[in-house]
Amino acid sequence: MDTNKRTFIDIVWRFIMLLCALSVIFPLLWIVLESLKTNKEFFANVWALPEKPMFENYKKAWESYHLGSTLLNTLYYVGTSLVLGTFLTALSAYTLTRLQFRGRNFIWGSIMLSLFLPGINALVPQYVLMRDLNLTNSLTGLIILDSFGESVFFLMLLGGFMQSLPKEMEESAYIDGASLFQVFMRIILPLSTPGIVTVAIFKFLGLYNAFLGPFIYLSDSSKYTIGVAMYHANQIMQYKADWVTLFAGVTIAMIPTVVIYVIFQRQIAEGATLGGLKG
Repeated sequence: MDTNKRTFIDIVWRFIMLLCALSVIFPLLWIVLESLKTNKEFFANVWALPEKPMFENYKKAWESYHLGSTLLNTLYYVGTSLVLGTFLTALSAYTLTRLQFRGRNFIWGSIMLSLFLPGINALVPQYVLMRDLNLTNSLTGLIILDSFGESVFFLMLLGGFMQSLPKEMEESAYIDGASLFQVFMRIILPLSTPGIVTVAIFKFLGLYNAFLGPFIYLSDSSKYTIGVAMYHANQIMQYKADWVTLFAGVTIAMIPTVVIYVIFQRQIAEGATLGGLKG
């Protein structure tokens, strides 16, 4: 059977997939091209190419929107939340999938039930708790909220991976005198590296693009993350028409996520089905 023979349906599907890819790539390219124009060129024809690339727009965006300090805030918020949150997710997944204790099924059931609860419902009690603990307007408070607020999706993904690991190595370690913590750190974590990397990548993308939490809890502009800073930059456009500088700022804001996606695109694609395949 000739598997390379293409039918009419295959050609149609390829054409549809090409259109889908273009619908994602075109807006990104358009933003980059607009960021290299003058405002006069932008308002004259939004579809024309820039006559002369205006790289000065990037310098202006960097200074006008304080992107240097904003990216440092984002690095602190995303980096710390990523390390702490991923470790706690691995610890929770190990506890709920590998250990036997009374009430485990009830806890798993409660976690599964939370899937039916829209996350927005937790916003008010979370804010009241953060306010009473004096953790509002604080990047550290935001880190605590995001790190300890476990995601069911990540827990299921990593839990499904850990369930597939052989129990014999764990039991051998116990026989040799290893403690529970040593088994977790020296056996479970190294064996779960593919799953942990996948969860970490998804967490990074979610944290970097997070807007609602930083927008609600951060009122001091010197503590803004990149998402909140670009929102306020967009709000300024109500009073001025410097769109090319805004596009330059948006392009700078996109660079870290694009770099992460290019480097880890294979792991991101595999991660969507990892838990289901291993579980």
